[in-house]
Amino acid sequence: MHQPLHGPRISVDTILLSWFAKLKNDDNVIELGTASGAVALILAKRWPHVPVIRAIDIQEDLIKMAKENAAINGLSDRVVFEVGDIRKIHALYPTQSFDVVVVNPPYNDISGSRISPKRNLAISRQGIACTLEDVIKASFYLLKDKGRLYLILRAKRISELCYFLEKNRMPLKRLKVVYPKPGREASVVLVEARRNTGRGACIEPPVYICDESGNYTPELLSAYKIGE
Repeated sequence: MHQPLHGPRISVDTILLSWFAKLKNDDNVIELGTASGAVALILAKRWPHVPVIRAIDIQEDLIKMAKENAAINGLSDRVVFEVGDIRKIHALYPTQSFDVVVVNPPYNDISGSRISPKRNLAISRQGIACTLEDVIKASFYLLKDKGRLYLILRAKRISELCYFLEKNRMPLKRLKVVYPKPGREASVVLVEARRNTGRGACIEPPVYICDESGNYTPELLSAYKIGE
């Protein structure tokens, strides 16, 4: 996999999001903010019977890199990468045209963090190209009724996330909290929300990245395995 030297790179969050998302063979799937394409490509490997996965990013250089990564992995026929702005999603796709949206949105609110001088990092981390609500609104537009949104976000923003989900008729349905190790505060949350469904959420057992000794847990390591 090619990755940008000074931009968004593959991390444990990439792996966790790809592992948490559950696809069906006839799903029409799109990833928003794909960067170098890792999540979309892992999903294509993990769910080989899904015919096509689309993915967009506002940065042309990253889309070029993602296409190269698709070719390297023999997935150019199943993963389609396109340049696109989440804020202008209406110009890109018809409404209610997808069963699944997958997204790792910018972690920080632009008003509450120092903006990176590197534009690629500022777009991926501080949300200078879109806000969290922009992501939720775009997901609602794209999804069919009862369609699923899979998302990973910093745990400290869970209240904000739930507010935007409820505001945009995308109630939370599954929540998995991720901890660096036992006894530490949560680092991120994995969320499944659904378009125009009733309330009622499943709070799943947590994930620990490391155990008390600092070793990676079996559950985390299982997330790296394809087909399991």
